[in-house]
Amino acid sequence: MMTKTTLPLVLLTALGVATAGCGNGGPSKDRWATTENTTVELDFDKVNEAYKTAEGPEDFERRVNEIYQGSEVISVAVQDLDAKTQVVTGFFDKNGDGGVQDPEKVFTIRRDVSGEGAAQMQTSGYGSFGYYHSPVMGLASGMLLGAMVSSALRPNYVPVYSQPYTTPPHRATDLRSHREAYRASNPSSVNNSKSSQTGRRYNN
Repeated sequence: MMTKTTLPLVLLTALGVATAGCGNGGPSKDRWATTENTTVELDFDKVNEAYKTAEGPEDFERRVNEIYQGSEVISVAVQDLDAKTQVVTGFFDKNGDGGVQDPEKVFTIRRDVSGEGAAQMQTSGYGSFGYYHSPVMGLASGMLLGAMVSSALRPNYVPVYSQPYTTPPHRATDLRSHREAYRASNPSSVNNSKSSQTGRRYNN
């Protein structure tokens, strides 16, 4: 008889503890995970292609927000570290200050000029997208490239973004409105599956 009565008591006790844990006062640490919707996937294959063919930061941030399936706006920061290296960061500008904080990062793309008319790029995800690490991808003159990349492959290239570009906070409204219009006119671009995974996963 002890065995039959003890098990229900244990289960009820565990249920009570779990309920108490959920009822703590004050904001939950999971609040951003809920609003950020970490179940939303980002197709990094398309992000990489968007970077290769973008004409500039504004064009790239527009494309990235068309690709992203969530409701948040992904801001973009672009910086030329020197004449060969550019780092592009996608991030959720949670506090609206236009600056990149580590917890806000979604992805980074690093592009390095590796020789005359040649470069390589690599993309890494952060936070809920931290599963993604691309292989090193080659870029070369003659490929279908936008001005954002192709200009760096020209002789005597002068870095454009030594002074970093960052999506202005006020532009988030325009990007969101554009994405809503894009989704309305391209219903097939919206993937309603929470577990969708179209980007490739690479384990280093």
